[in-house]
Amino acid sequence: MGDYIGALDLGTTSNRFIVFDRRGRIVGSAQKEHEQIFPRPGWVEHNPLEIWENTGDVIRGALSKTGLKGADIEAIGITNQRETSLVWDRRTGKPYMNAIVWQDTRTDEMCKNLAKEGGQDRFREKTGLPLSTYFSGPKLRWILDSTDSARKGVQKGEALFGTIESWIIWWLTGGPGGGAHVTDVTNACRTLLMNIETLDWDPDILGALNIPDSILPSIVPSIDPETWGTTRKDGPFGTEIPVCGALGDQQAALMGQACFEKGGAKNTYGTGCFLLLNTGTEPVFSRHGMLTTLAYQIRGQEPVYCLEGSIAVAGALVQWLRDNLEFIEHAAEIEPLARSVADNGGAYIVPAFSGLFAPYWRSDARGVIAGLTRYIKRGHIARAVLEAVAYQTLDVAEAMEKDSGVKMESLKVDGGMVVNELLMQFQADILGIPVVRPKITETTALGAASAAALAIGMAEGIEELKENWRLDKTWNPGMDSQQRQNGIQGWKKAVERTYNWID
Repeated sequence: MGDYIGALDLGTTSNRFIVFDRRGRIVGSAQKEHEQIFPRPGWVEHNPLEIWENTGDVIRGALSKTGLKGADIEAIGITNQRETSLVWDRRTGKPYMNAIVWQDTRTDEMCKNLAKEGGQDRFREKTGLPLSTYFSGPKLRWILDSTDSARKGVQKGEALFGTIESWIIWWLTGGPGGGAHVTDVTNACRTLLMNIETLDWDPDILGALNIPDSILPSIVPSIDPETWGTTRKDGPFGTEIPVCGALGDQQAALMGQACFEKGGAKNTYGTGCFLLLNTGTEPVFSRHGMLTTLAYQIRGQEPVYCLEGSIAVAGALVQWLRDNLEFIEHAAEIEPLARSVADNGGAYIVPAFSGLFAPYWRSDARGVIAGLTRYIKRGHIARAVLEAVAYQTLDVAEAMEKDSGVKMESLKVDGGMVVNELLMQFQADILGIPVVRPKITETTALGAASAAALAIGMAEGIEELKENWRLDKTWNPGMDSQQRQNGIQGWKKAVERTYNWID
């Protein structure tokens, strides 16, 4: 075996396979996008077979680019878009329907009905989560209610449920020939079905949602020396490699950013935006719309918890400006366009395309552009798009500090948007704390690789992972406090304008 770790990053818009060396440096990678399917307004689906096929392509692509063979990879860690849910036939590996993506809102009515007894926080004490279309449990119930073949599969004992990492681990380790049907604690805790203290499926919630536990995967630690199986010889690696690390994408980024201490915080700027704050080995239950979630668990050790604030639309807002409004041809053009003006000109964009997520949790909200005058130009709109991402992050950071009593001293940042220096400076200005970018901004994949390296003993422990983290750039706040207050006040007013749009 070799000196390399493979990280499989199963994202919302694409799959990537990245090869890391022992010091956490990227040796090579390959990436492939998959189709975003929108059958109706508010519905978002993926084709799970396309995701599996692309997984093979990116693994083979990265190996061929680096000149490595499957046998050079010591172990594989997996990170994934969370909450995206599917049910498939264990005999054929064929999904009963497309996967329902985390952004999808079709379970809104179901969540409202569940909230009639016990309100939106009906399951929060056990799961750390509010009732929301976001989580996997209601999506699973919807699939079983709406797909005859899935219902019959359950009755015959042939159906399996999983989130995307479960699906890919199952295929990698054998598929219909005996693949491992597992989910790690960080993904399981996002289903709305797992008790976050016992780390087990909760029988009461399964009863309330009428979900049979026979189709659910086994819950395993995120970092597991016992491994969940090895890759098939006839699979993309052509050899047997242990699959032993898995983390939901945001928890993987927390690990990749080496936020192992209580109070460590990171924000990932991807399709959505996700801010996580490590709260240690005790779950902190939120009173301000945050999610209480698992950060990670190493087999044999206590789980580590975090608070999370999720913002549904971040990079997706730039895509919308590019694809729907055709303001720009390439995402990178937004920064120079936004720099062509000195400020937002009084315009704010609140991208509540499928409701507002944390800390508001308003599924009745829809997006607005507020404060328009004849003065507003393309540059102001571009700037308002970037500022919306920073203001949404501020909303979440404020709520977290109220919940945890922990003051963030700085914010580590990663994800595709951190190359945008105007956004990073504005983020520091609005938060009033330094914003810190690491050398490796692929922290999600690095976190998955770190989990696998810890599992097989290639990394001695957390201290070694901290040493591998390296600083690239820090932005310090420099905005005048009155200007900052005025900006925040305008944003809060714009947010209120989004409420009650959907009856």
